[in-house]
Amino acid sequence: PFSSLLTTAVVAIALALPSGLLALLDNLQRVSNAWDGSSSISLFLKPTISDARAKTLADELAEWPRIDQARSISREQALAEFREFSGFGEALDTLEENPLPAVLEVRPKADNVSDQHVESLVDELGRLPEVELAQLDLQWVRRFHVLMDIGRRGVWVVGGLLGLAVFLIVGNTIRLEIENRRDEIEVSKLIGGTDAFIRRPFLYTGLWYGLFGALLAWIVVSLGFWLIDAPARRLAGLYDSGFLLSGLSWPGTGLLLLAGMALGLAGAWLAVGRHLSAIEPS
Repeated sequence: PFSSLLTTAVVAIALALPSGLLALLDNLQRVSNAWDGSSSISLFLKPTISDARAKTLADELAEWPRIDQARSISREQALAEFREFSGFGEALDTLEENPLPAVLEVRPKADNVSDQHVESLVDELGRLPEVELAQLDLQWVRRFHVLMDIGRRGVWVVGGLLGLAVFLIVGNTIRLEIENRRDEIEVSKLIGGTDAFIRRPFLYTGLWYGLFGALLAWIVVSLGFWLIDAPARRLAGLYDSGFLLSGLSWPGTGLLLLAGMALGLAGAWLAVGRHLSAIEPS
């Protein structure tokens, strides 16, 4: 029982690492999807543009077919927001005049949020004579998506290597069990036991190793997410977000169980196929 428990624990650790990382990436993906929905373009107007002209320009841009809405932020509003969120309130009081320009916040329509459409819209808005700088506010989110894709592929590579480790661990365990039961196998063959009859219990053993290892991996991942749930809630609260951390989904849990059973069964099949035929009664 102790050696079986150790084998199951090793299988669980090998399965828990990629499963936990994939679940964590899924949570990050949900956060980034929420950011995508608030994608906007900031137009910093030239210092000579008055607040009245900025308001008129915002109304004109709102009529563009590719723009959902446009909102003007006056110079005083921009200074007030900067004073509130920057922490430089006392330093700003020493300024003789407001150095900030008027700003337009432009939101593209939902059917124009692809990279190509947004980039072309940013270029077009940046060529307006009143605009000093056109900036896509969530360009960093797109970079974050690229990093997420790299991370996801890296997890699949690590998962493949750890899956191979599970395959070899189960196979080696079954090989040792075959050697320990050599006398029983020889007696079974002497009284007419077929290879399929002798192979079946070892295949069941590999299947159970994979299944129990996957169940233990699910417990480990769930416990890990439970431990970081409270800090994640506090962090989301600091950003006024209702984001809730979630562990493995039901499809992910099913995939984990199937992967564990498949790897255990495959490892047992390989070990039995290689070593069972070499045992013949003398």
